Amino acid sequence: MQSIIFSVDPLKTAIGFSLVSCVVAFLWAPFLTKILYKYKLTRRNEYDATLAMGARKNKTGIPVMGGLLIIITVAVITIIFNWERKFTWVPIGVMLLSALLGAIDDIMNIYGHKRRNRKISQVLKLIRVHADWKQRVWLVITLPWSIFKRASMWIGSHPGKGVFVHEKLILQFIAGAITAWWIYFKLGEHWQQINIPFDGLVDIGWWIIPLIIFFVMFTANAVNVADGMDGLAGGSLIITFSALTILSWITGYNEIMILNATTVGALITYTYFNIKPARFQMGDVGSLGLGSLLAINAIVINQMLLLPFIAFIFYAELLSVIIQIFGRHILGRRIFKMAPIHHHFELRGWTEEKTVMRFWIIHAAVVILGIWIALY
Repeated sequence: MQSIIFSVDPLKTAIGFSLVSCVVAFLWAPFLTKILYKYKLTRRNEYDATLAMGARKNKTGIPVMGGLLIIITVAVITIIFNWERKFTWVPIGVMLLSALLGAIDDIMNIYGHKRRNRKISQVLKLIRVHADWKQRVWLVITLPWSIFKRASMWIGSHPGKGVFVHEKLILQFIAGAITAWWIYFKLGEHWQQINIPFDGLVDIGWWIIPLIIFFVMFTANAVNVADGMDGLAGGSLIITFSALTILSWITGYNEIMILNATTVGALITYTYFNIKPARFQMGDVGSLGLGSLLAINAIVINQMLLLPFIAFIFYAELLSVIIQIFGRHILGRRIFKMAPIHHHFELRGWTEEKTVMRFWIIHAAVVILGIWIALY
């Protein structure tokens, strides 16, 4: 970790960027809302099973690509005022790449046609009975790929119209690989070291590459999974990016500090419009883009191992899905009433507002713990 820097001037600049970002987002939020309604980019029953739950039926027809408010605001302000080749090019580039993947998924879920994904039993049958021997050979060669595609559906309740889970994983792997290449080969040997809480820097060499890819993929999906209640993802991300702003300040990464603060400002505006009853919802375009940005900014300031703390509620949400999958497919029973875990509490009788605010408080407490650990 770099020496702690207590100069207040960089923090003043970052706060200024946060305020500007908040105001800019407020100014064009009505225009975005109008566009989303005009092109009917709204949540629909046929691709969201949770809308069948009594308390959630009124969410039908709400625009689902509200995350564009954050992504575009942050990207434009950063490109114009904070475009530093060493530190902000790749975070913004990967954020936009992940957001593009999310946007494609959102649009396909609304306007797309049902897509086919063969069951393994069907593939095996075709291998035995297909009239063309070349096709049989091809099906045998690609059988591992078919198994991967089918198995990946376990981690997503996919309706069959948008981007398949295995396609998301591949593109997220590419985003993680770009980040790993940038950090390992472009930022210098210092970034090949990993900061161990209470211990210090440890040089792990090229092993940092798979770690970076894992954390980028895991965090992007974690934020995506948590975007299921009005205000939950937005409010939690405000807490997380505020923590990243503080950590960037005390470690002296001013460009990343400003980027984090800019994101906080846009998130404040988004959450203002997303609190129940939501004017719009984040959608994959926002959750995947911001999840990737969160991971990258934590990695760049060498706080990778603190991600389970500063992204606590998101990791808890994704882990609840993994636990539920294990229970259903290995133990033969559900562990939770419904996953992600915020739906479990909803089905236990908690109101949406109660669930969201309690999750905010728990998340804030763990994030504060993460900041405390980082200071040692």
